[in-house]
Amino acid sequence: MNAGLAVAVAVTFCWLGMVLAISFIEAPLKFRAPGVTLQIGLGIGRMVFRALNTVETAFAVAIIVTLAMHRPSTATITAFAIAVAALAVQLIAVRPKLTQRSNAVLAVAPGEEAAGRSQAHYVYVAFELIKVVALLTGGVLLLAG
Repeated sequence: MNAGLAVAVAVTFCWLGMVLAISFIEAPLKFRAPGVTLQIGLGIGRMVFRALNTVETAFAVAIIVTLAMHRPSTATITAFAIAVAALAVQLIAVRPKLTQRSNAVLAVAPGEEAAGRSQAHYVYVAFELIKVVALLTGGVLLLAG
């Protein structure tokens, strides 16, 4: 394996690890911590996911550049295309709805509950699962070479 593909493998598994750690461990657990209100949890979540999505975008660009230079198999390119597309849908279509919902919740006085529930969170999680499978597949295919 050449150095460029080794970097792509490293970036892939760093990206995968970050998604698993933040989306499936940190995000749900923060709301169970003592003293963390819904408003505090949402405020923390917005900051954490903004940072995660920024790093994910940088990782996606690094992988795209590397794949363009080294031309791996069609299956590998497809796996990464799915991961990047899932990220794009999250950033362009789902995150704005989540931001709108969290703004509504944060605007409500403490002790009161915001009207209605958003399904956007479940859509975001579904795309996280798609990304996890695509990144794992793409990373394994790069390693198999």
